[in-house]
Amino acid sequence: MRKLLSTTLLVATAATGGLAQAQNVVNVYNWSDYIAEENLAAFTEQTGITVNYDVYDSNDTLEARMLAGSSGFDVVVPTGNYLQRQISAGVYQPLNRDLIPNWSNLDPRLMELASAFDEGNEHAVVYMWGTTGIGYNVEAVRERMGDDYVVDSWAMVFDPEIAAKFADCGIAFLDDHTEILPPALRYLGLDPLSTDEADLEQAVAMLETIRPSLRYFHSSQYISDLANGEICVAVGWSGDILQAAARAEEAGNGIEIAYSIPKEGANLWFDMMAIPSDAPNPEAAHAFINFMIDAHVAAANTNYIQYPNAVAASNEFIDEAVLSDPTIYPPAETQANFWTLRPHDSRTDRMITRLWTRVRTGQ
Repeated sequence: MRKLLSTTLLVATAATGGLAQAQNVVNVYNWSDYIAEENLAAFTEQTGITVNYDVYDSNDTLEARMLAGSSGFDVVVPTGNYLQRQISAGVYQPLNRDLIPNWSNLDPRLMELASAFDEGNEHAVVYMWGTTGIGYNVEAVRERMGDDYVVDSWAMVFDPEIAAKFADCGIAFLDDHTEILPPALRYLGLDPLSTDEADLEQAVAMLETIRPSLRYFHSSQYISDLANGEICVAVGWSGDILQAAARAEEAGNGIEIAYSIPKEGANLWFDMMAIPSDAPNPEAAHAFINFMIDAHVAAANTNYIQYPNAVAASNEFIDEAVLSDPTIYPPAETQANFWTLRPHDSRTDRMITRLWTRVRTGQ
């Protein structure tokens, strides 16, 4: 895969041509394990702009930096529902599309969906999108559940009797209430987007029954832990779990990791590239965003991190094994059960934070 990426990015650099060299540094704050390694060097080679690249693994971490102001970043990548309330707080500046000629590469349908978080797509561009589901060690499931068991339901992690069977080998949850409480609500037959305190109390009560079977809450550690057998089940993001599967295969350690989108439904999310209002180098930021939505570059990212991008023109450069994988590009019948998160008011946020603290601490 890495050899393919190197070839692809050389083509991308030649195909996109030179960009005007604006400021010579761009400060990027992105999720961990979320970019093809060669892309940063290729961007600098093409534009002459050096990339200062830092990472985080929580929307709350990013939000704290953004709301505090003077972050020093030029490009950040919030998830849609966080983006929406941060726009309301004046955190991001409108994009200058004249500086993003590759805008025409974007998939209009996906950008329309993302406009629910950013009216008119004025402040952000879709970087990647995906689902939240269940990653698991195939052999561990076979040993504990039998050869015929199919991981196709949230029961795998929300049924206390099933979860207890995997406590010995390790279950991990994302450290993000927006990714755990909605599927818990849906599993109970409730609206996954409910903000009714009685509904959320039901979800928390259920999660408390499986809490003894959980090893930890973390939003990136599970990738390597799944790959090396430190845990056997994780509620995580689609591409992260597929990365874990690829790492296990590359290591030749005999571990097979699979990903399931539960039949009850899953969260469809968008991670968006945006420019902070006080970005020190906004022209360099626009150049970076424009580079990321080049068809070749976007395909290289997708091939490497195994998340789908929003650049329709990139499909012809994406590995067929990735493009045809229904866990990466889900079919329409699967998408019919997806939901998309919405931001909450401050009162609801406080209530949910209190309930989530109960789940995380077990107290």
